Amino acid sequence: MQKHFSVRLNVFFFVAFLAFTILIVRLAILQFVESKHLKEETASITNSNSPIAPIRGTIYDRTGYPVAQSRSMQSVYYRVEGRATNKDDIIQLATELEKIFSLYGKPEQKKLSAAEILKLMDVGFDMDKAKTKEPSYYYVPRRIKTDLTNKEIAFLLEHRDQLTGIEVFEDSIRVYDPQRISAQLVGYMKRYNAARNPVSGLNFYKDRGDEYLEVEDVGFDGLELMYQDELRGQKGFKSYPVNALQKIIGPATLIAPEKGHNLHLTIDKDVQLATQQAITEHLEFIRNRRLAGSTYYAPNARSGYAVAMEVQTGKVVAMASMPDYDTNTWTGGMSNDEYSQIMPFINNGTITTSYPDYPEKERSKHPSSLVYMGSTVKPLSVLVGLMENVISPNSTYSDGGSFTFGKDKRTISNSDGHAYGSLNPTTAIQVSSNTFMSAMIGVPLYNKYGGEKSKVLDVWAQYFAEFGLGVKTGSNLPNEYEGSNEFFKNAKTSSYQSAMVYASWGQNEKYTTLQLTQFAATLASRGKRMMPQFVEKVTKSNGDLVRGYEPVVLTEANYPSNYWDVVIRGMKSGAEGIDELPFPVARKTGTSTQDVPGGRVDNAVFISFAPIDNPVLAIAVVVPEGRFGKFGAAPIAAKMYAAYDQYIGGLSSPAAGGSKATVKSP
Repeated sequence: MQKHFSVRLNVFFFVAFLAFTILIVRLAILQFVESKHLKEETASITNSNSPIAPIRGTIYDRTGYPVAQSRSMQSVYYRVEGRATNKDDIIQLATELEKIFSLYGKPEQKKLSAAEILKLMDVGFDMDKAKTKEPSYYYVPRRIKTDLTNKEIAFLLEHRDQLTGIEVFEDSIRVYDPQRISAQLVGYMKRYNAARNPVSGLNFYKDRGDEYLEVEDVGFDGLELMYQDELRGQKGFKSYPVNALQKIIGPATLIAPEKGHNLHLTIDKDVQLATQQAITEHLEFIRNRRLAGSTYYAPNARSGYAVAMEVQTGKVVAMASMPDYDTNTWTGGMSNDEYSQIMPFINNGTITTSYPDYPEKERSKHPSSLVYMGSTVKPLSVLVGLMENVISPNSTYSDGGSFTFGKDKRTISNSDGHAYGSLNPTTAIQVSSNTFMSAMIGVPLYNKYGGEKSKVLDVWAQYFAEFGLGVKTGSNLPNEYEGSNEFFKNAKTSSYQSAMVYASWGQNEKYTTLQLTQFAATLASRGKRMMPQFVEKVTKSNGDLVRGYEPVVLTEANYPSNYWDVVIRGMKSGAEGIDELPFPVARKTGTSTQDVPGGRVDNAVFISFAPIDNPVLAIAVVVPEGRFGKFGAAPIAAKMYAAYDQYIGGLSSPAAGGSKATVKSP
């Protein structure tokens, strides 16, 4: 037995010696023979880094309803990385992707052709191999398709080595509420490479190349642009170890993107939708041929603009620019035909130029969203006259229906030439007398500064600026227009006296609907011009407060109390639907006459605030070619007041939901 043990022990030592010898020899070979090759192979292993766009924050209305949110999904990307020279392989890849998407994609999704895929790959040539341009960038992935199905994902990942340059990333797309809640205010998004292009006209993204991905979607207009930095978040990275043949040889490393902050708007979903519906329905109503011959009939009224702003805070609860459109159409890009259809009204017509939904050849014959303010100027005209001492609260004027002025004996008249008889400043506003404004304010003010002709216009503009007219409202919205004090231009082509006469009753100045609303709110607060605000607060994705917003007084006009009384008592214009409301509304209607290539048109304009004694809400409405403010614009405002009182309260009742004010359709 001892002999057998010795044999086994010797065998064990021999095997151990042999294994140790083999190990030593192998180490020697690795060290002296293969080390150079192994070092080269190690050096050939690199990391393929792919940035991941951040997840954008959500935009909520004031009640917490999501207006715009980002939805997670999987997307397929392509990276050029010098492969653009191998045209046949790339065209074959595009053809292969067309088949994959057709077989495994969602049936309801738009089918991508190989030619369209090739264009999205941005490799510098088309299916005919004709060179179109150099690829716009290298090494950065281009998004080919979003919202992949599980079958698409599985197939692409399984065949990744054959589909050279193709990668699947977790991604997000911006989804806007299908009800189009204040579409133009909220705005939309575009690819960063389009937004930073000088042709876009945006300076926001200038010199920010290291911060953004070329294929990242960024805010391009509205609040999406205005709050881009808050909404965006931080990008992430996905890194694969790959060998010299670009084959993955290890697990991926992921640095997850950070979600951006959330916006909580001052816009109320229900009031906003009621406003949009009121405009749409009223436009259909006043275009109805059965109304032909009536004061309501306005056959060419095809657009409307309305803003509702809280007087004490400047919070905008509704901002509608109609017609609107589905901003989801920007997701993934749109065709030229699609863009042409919505191009006239992409802009927010309450702050800048927008057009009605007319065919392109017909569009230039009609006014834009910027129209003369008409008689809505008259409360301010009287205030200026009082402050400049050309009239007093007790001044009287005998209105014979017309007024003649100037060396050329030019005559202006009231609507329909109506003679109102004896008027004072308050009753002149009530009946909307053009002759009172001309004879008692326009001409006397011109005479007061007659020795310095241009000064009268400067004085006029300074008063207007105190109410937000002819200057930006302070909202900071992108592309906001400051309005047009056309009396400066018309004074040079006509005369300074003529410019003042027409300006005194609203035929020499064009302002946006937001400016008119700020003007109405400043009248309501007796001089405090509030900054329009659209965001209640900004929060982190977990709900923690980043910052809130406080009311901001931009300017304050300190006028005698009895001057305000004179003007506000005069704001009792006839306005359809307004007197049916269960609370008193101060209002001024306007009919602005304007010459356009299609001829002379009348636009409906309306400003107001309520309740009169303790103002809560100010509303302005503009309906180009709506004819009379009383019939074309006031009914829309009436429904907006009713909606605010129903959903928020404070006009006829102190609490939200406590009032059920309704206004019948005309």
